[in-house]
Amino acid sequence: MFGLSARLGSVLAVVSVVLVLGGCGSKTLNRAPVEDRGTGGGRSGSAVVDPIVKQLPGFENAGKPGYYTVKPGDTLIRIGLEHGQAAKDIARWSNLENPNLIEVGQVVRVVPPTATVSNGVVAKPVASSSVTPVATAPASAASADKRAVSAASTASATPAAAASSNEDEIGWIWPTTNGTVLAGFDEVKNKGLDIGGNAGDPVLAAADGRVVYVGAGLRGYGNLIILKHNNTYLTAYAHNKTLLIKEDQSVRKGQKIAEMGNSDADRVKLHFEVRRQGKPVDPAKYLPAR
Repeated sequence: MFGLSARLGSVLAVVSVVLVLGGCGSKTLNRAPVEDRGTGGGRSGSAVVDPIVKQLPGFENAGKPGYYTVKPGDTLIRIGLEHGQAAKDIARWSNLENPNLIEVGQVVRVVPPTATVSNGVVAKPVASSSVTPVATAPASAASADKRAVSAASTASATPAAAASSNEDEIGWIWPTTNGTVLAGFDEVKNKGLDIGGNAGDPVLAAADGRVVYVGAGLRGYGNLIILKHNNTYLTAYAHNKTLLIKEDQSVRKGQKIAEMGNSDADRVKLHFEVRRQGKPVDPAKYLPAR
């Protein structure tokens, strides 16, 4: 009897194990899905593909002389003012489809395509007519060759200095017929002169030039006019009440270009800047004594 009972117990134990295993096999296991974090490699399903990095226009020119990388808060107008160029010219040189839309990190060209830049100095092409030929009596071929070499050396050594000298020779006048200087030049706090006056007082072009900007698109300047006088100098006239000229128009020294106002300012005044190759300089050093 004892042997039979033992065998029966063994059989029941085996049956119990089978039932338990069978029951486990009939249940559905809720397992966490597996996420494939590979690069794809031809797999489908849950593979996560790395995002494509967007290359902004002009990225290949970043850091090169003559190019500028857009920073937060920049506008094409401000970039032009800081580099002594017209915003429209920068847009054209940079092949911008929409000049009013630029992105942080985008690279734009701030010097003409025909100019070369060395150590931050822009060298512009000089017309051959700037060299005056000197008439001489006929001479031997050897003497003629020596004179040609000497003339070429002199011409190549002097154009940049001559151009710079000529462009600095501007007969500036005050941009207002009267008015008191309210605030002088400060390289950090005030990049020009603030000149007081009455609403409607005439604002004059300080020198001959071309209008490169008219509008109110530069924060802090109100109704603004920017004139380009040559490849070296720009002037800016801010806070105007009325603007009397248009972009691309040529103006003469002393011409009335606007009426004084207080747009984007705490009082009626003219904010007047002189920019030399984009850098603000003290207008008082250029204007005649009053």
